[in-house]
Amino acid sequence: MGDGKPLVVSILERNGALFLEFIKTREGLWAQSEGRICRAGTDFEIRFDAGQIHLGPAANWVLRLALGNGGKFTLTRLAPDQLRIATAGWSGTFSPKPQ
Repeated sequence: MGDGKPLVVSILERNGALFLEFIKTREGLWAQSEGRICRAGTDFEIRFDAGQIHLGPAANWVLRLALGNGGKFTLTRLAPDQLRIATAGWSGTFSPKPQ
């Protein structure tokens, strides 16, 4: 991220559902949500409703407005070690965290 505080995303499976968690370094939880995964052409979408997403204290007002009532994240594989995650008005390119 341009502010020097990387956004870390974790993609997990919890109770049979896909779960995404975004943590803003040194600020805390940005957002977390479980959702339904669907194929969208060559991409995948994670769709969620307002009851599935939890916006954390690090979420700004634009994020709250865009995702507070539900929405979707589009996952696009860019390379073997890169994934673009996008939603309305925002996208980020993610790589695995070095071990």
